Amino acid sequence: MKKLWIIAVLVLGLGAFAFGQAGTDVKKAADDTGKATDKAAKDTGHAVKDAGKATGKATEKAADKTADVTKTAAKDTGHGVTKATKTVGHDVKKGAEKTEDAVK
Repeated sequence: MKKLWIIAVLVLGLGAFAFGQAGTDVKKAADDTGKATDKAAKDTGHAVKDAGKATGKATEKAADKTADVTKTAAKDTGHGVTKATKTVGHDVKKGAEKTEDAVK
């Protein structure tokens, strides 16, 4: 009977050890999951920050290009207006000269 008690105590001890080990494994898995989640959140934060910087740079570059194009268009418009004004002035002068000749 004494051997039976010793075997029962050993089995209970082994069972307690197994459950204790399972608890440790679950805790370790939870810690690993927490660390992985933390790393993923940090990586996502960095990616969003980098994307924000890239978007800002692209917007700034696009604004610069728009300003350059607008400046060029304004210059071209100014040159066109200048040429048109000279042409109109020349034509008005010619018309005035013809009118003067016709009146004489």
